[in-house]
Amino acid sequence: MKTLLILAMMMFASFSYGQDGDSPDSSGDETEAKKKKFSFSGSVDGYYRTNFGAPNGGENHQAPNTSFANGNGFSIGMANVIVAYEGEKVGAVADLVFGPRGEEAVFGSFPSNNIVNQLYVYWNVSDKVTLTFGNFNTFLGYEVISPTGNFNYSTSYMFSYGPFSHTGLKMDWAITDDFSLLLAAMNDNDLTETNPENTYTFGAQLGYKGTYLNFLYGYQFQVDLTTGFDITDSFFMGLNATYFKDNDTDGTFYGVAIYPQLATSDNFTIGFRAEYFAEGEGGVGAIGGYDNDGDANAFEFTLTGNYAIGDLMIIPEFRIDTTSEDTFLNNDLEPTGSLASFLVAAVYKF
Repeated sequence: MKTLLILAMMMFASFSYGQDGDSPDSSGDETEAKKKKFSFSGSVDGYYRTNFGAPNGGENHQAPNTSFANGNGFSIGMANVIVAYEGEKVGAVADLVFGPRGEEAVFGSFPSNNIVNQLYVYWNVSDKVTLTFGNFNTFLGYEVISPTGNFNYSTSYMFSYGPFSHTGLKMDWAITDDFSLLLAAMNDNDLTETNPENTYTFGAQLGYKGTYLNFLYGYQFQVDLTTGFDITDSFFMGLNATYFKDNDTDGTFYGVAIYPQLATSDNFTIGFRAEYFAEGEGGVGAIGGYDNDGDANAFEFTLTGNYAIGDLMIIPEFRIDTTSEDTFLNNDLEPTGSLASFLVAAVYKF
C-alpha cells in the first residue's frame, strides 16, 4: 500500500505540473463538446499454414509453441473492432476481438467477457501528461496482438510468454521531445477483469528517441528493451531483448531478437526475425522439454514478405524452429529438435 500511495503522489505531482491553470467554464464545456469525435476501425485476417517433414492435422499436428499462428491448413485469425470517442481532454476506447487469435489474446478474461482486448478511458491532463484507466495492451516488447502492428505474422517466444494486457492506472509523460516516462499500478499480468489474489504489479518505462526500457515488478519481474532505427531510407533494424522471472516458482526466461527489414519497392518489403530464447529453473513451459536442471533453449528464424494492395497486406512466411531438446515429431512420429513451416496470411485493415 505504501508503494501505491507513493505512485499516486508522483502521478498527482505530474498532473499539477502539467495543468493549464484555467478553471472550466460553460464556454469551455461548449468547446469540448464541439471537438468530440467518434471513430471506428479494425482489421480482419486469415491464413494458410503447413509443415515440412512433420505431421499436419490430427492429434500429432506440429506447430511452434508460440501464439496465434498454429492452425493447420486454411485457418482464421481474428476480427478486430475498435470503437473510440475522443474529446479535447478526455475519451474512451473499446477494442473487441473475435476468433481464435482474439480468444488466445484475452485468455485472462472470464469466458463471458472474452472478446474484450482493451477497454479504457483516458484524460489528457495537459499537452504532456495523459492518464489511462482500465484494460490496455502491454507496453513491453517489440510485437503486439494485432497483426496490423507486426511485420511478421507469427509471433516470437518472447512476446508469446510475456504479458499481453494489463488492467490498472498508467501515466504517460512526454518530458521533452526526446524523453518520455510511463508509470503504472496494475493487477498482475493478464488478470484483466478482477484481482482475485489482491496482489499488484508496478510498471515503468523510460523512452528516448524510439528506444524504450521497460520494467514490471510484482508477482512476476520483467525487464525489457525495445528499439528500432533506420539505417538507410529503405533499410530498418529492430531489436528486442528481455529477462523474466516468476517470483513464486523461480522459473525464468530470457532472449534477444533482431528484426531487419528492407523495402524493395513502394508495395513490397522483405524482413527477417532471428530470435534466441532460453528458459531456466523449469521456465514457463514455452519450449516443452528440459534437461535435468530444468533448462532449455530455442532458436527461431522467420523470413517474411509484406506485399501491400491498398489496405490489404499479403504476408508469405517461412519459419524454422530448433530446440535444445527433442520437442517436435517428424513424419515417422519420432522425436526431433527442429520444425520447418510455411504460411501465407491476408490481413485487411480498415
